[in-house]
Amino acid sequence: MANATQLKFGYPASLLAQYDHWSVLLRPAQATLGALVMVCTDEATAFADISPDAFSELARVTADSETALKAFRPYDKINYLMLMMVDPDVHFHVLPRYAAAQEFGGTSYPDPGWPGPPALGDAVSPGPDDFETLRRAIKAHWPAPAGDSA
Repeated sequence: MANATQLKFGYPASLLAQYDHWSVLLRPAQATLGALVMVCTDEATAFADISPDAFSELARVTADSETALKAFRPYDKINYLMLMMVDPDVHFHVLPRYAAAQEFGGTSYPDPGWPGPPALGDAVSPGPDDFETLRRAIKAHWPAPAGDSA
């Protein structure tokens, strides 16, 4: 069963990859092109409370995410934010960062915070069709299958 944080970020429609302890979702509000959310599926609301297996698996989830994003659109930097101020379950926002605005599907995705902290409030929210096209484009670059396929 999905946790509240997965559901908030559009699970299952936003799912890119499912692991034993993590779901990787395409962030509905694209703070930068290819913004993801890695959500721990353990029942934990503090990072220290996730299982040892979830900690171990995080290395693969992170590597797979970076591999897919870099193959989809080479980024200049990547940021991981673990804010957990509103959404209770352990999760990271993964933001590829770009020195110049990126175009995808006829839409411009700027990175208005560059080179400073990401400007999460200035996100582009693609419509359902564009969102699915973006999800499939990133998914096409995902490394070897990780559990369920999305």
